[in-house]
Amino acid sequence: MLEQRTARLTVLIDPKKKATFERLCREEDLTPSQVVRQMIRDFIEERLGPDWREEVLGDTAERG
Repeated sequence: MLEQRTARLTVLIDPKKKATFERLCREEDLTPSQVVRQMIRDFIEERLGPDWREEVLGDTAERG
């Protein structure tokens, strides 16, 4: 699911962890942004439940 707008999130991370993260993302044919967005969605769902999209995004229809 693509949200209508985007916002930038700046994260400070150890350079060695960043390099390892980027390598692992490449091995999965994913961008680091894709992985971070998925981690954020998973984190939100763990705390708010599977119907979080309506609360957070204002969605009325179930989307993937």
